[in-house]
Amino acid sequence: MASKHATLSRRERQIMDIIYQRGKATVAKVMEGLPDPPSYSAVRALLRVLEEKRHVRHEQDGPRYVFYPTVSRDRARESALKQVVGTFFEDSAEQAVATLLDMSAQDMSESELDRLAELIEQAKKEGR
Repeated sequence: MASKHATLSRRERQIMDIIYQRGKATVAKVMEGLPDPPSYSAVRALLRVLEEKRHVRHEQDGPRYVFYPTVSRDRARESALKQVVGTFFEDSAEQAVATLLDMSAQDMSESELDRLAELIEQAKKEGR
């Protein structure tokens, strides 16, 4: 079972996307990036929750707080993917990849499919 620190609401994910895209953001900048943003105090409260969950930290810049992600987007992406694979695919990367390919193979370019084939070959050689 995932800890409460790993679970993000839809709004929290939207806020994290904005912070990752910008590298850092104030409450006002987060509000600019949100679709149908809630009030300033609601966004500030969500950022405080994200701090409690240790997804962001802040530094004071004059009267404003500037928020930064605490982990790289790649690490956050990997953690989220592990949670999804564990929850929905019984920890089977094969099942997850097969589902992704079923969902998007028709939309993938020849070069994307070639790249996936290369990654599979590389994994075989490395004995994963």
